[in-house]
Amino acid sequence: MNGRVRAVLRKELREFRRNTLVVSTMVVLPLFFIAIPLASVLAVNSGTAPEAINGIVGGALLAFFLVPLMLPTLIAGYAVVGEREQGTLEPVLTTPVRREELLIGKALAAVVPSTAMAYALFGLFVTVVQLFARRDVVSLVLEPSQVVAIALFTPLLATFSIWVGLAISARSSDIRVAQQLSAVAMLPMVGVLWLFAFQVIAPTVTVAVAGAILLAVLDLGAWRIVSALFDRERLLTRYGGP
Repeated sequence: MNGRVRAVLRKELREFRRNTLVVSTMVVLPLFFIAIPLASVLAVNSGTAPEAINGIVGGALLAFFLVPLMLPTLIAGYAVVGEREQGTLEPVLTTPVRREELLIGKALAAVVPSTAMAYALFGLFVTVVQLFARRDVVSLVLEPSQVVAIALFTPLLATFSIWVGLAISARSSDIRVAQQLSAVAMLPMVGVLWLFAFQVIAPTVTVAVAGAILLAVLDLGAWRIVSALFDRERLLTRYGGP
């Protein structure tokens, strides 16, 4: 990571910390995502049918996929539109930072906290499940393919989400619209993850690794597309005036 990317990353993180709405939402929303699945897992008893247990664990796994997929959409709305509203977009666009460096710095500012939050929540979830859930439930939660999927998919899903969000933010003029469109754009990905979480697609380690490779390719392609869409001159012309 070169100095210009680090400078953009530090600037973005400072701005996010000053925005109490973003910070509070990034804390509260993930807790909401896991509260119901965790309660469902802990409620499993000896009378729960095996099919129901699989569905409950699948729902919990899907929730942990949603955290890195949805959290960056909150930040992406501020990445361009927010800076324009705060009057900081034009100075940033006129700096010698290259377009690719600017985008990577902005992306990292969303991916790093989102990934850290997702990993921390999964660690908390596993700890609580191991302490209080039934042994057969614990074995399902710690099934290798699921753990590998969480470990590999989390940063890749967050990266994909932020690239889509940046593309939408660069073309939007309202933060809320950018966030809503970014969330809607994630629905096809949610559908694919649902198939994996609920074992419609066989959840094996090989499938998880193959899925991670596919996500990495999608991330690379999305980065190239966003770089092409991020036109400094168009942004300056569109937002530069009073």
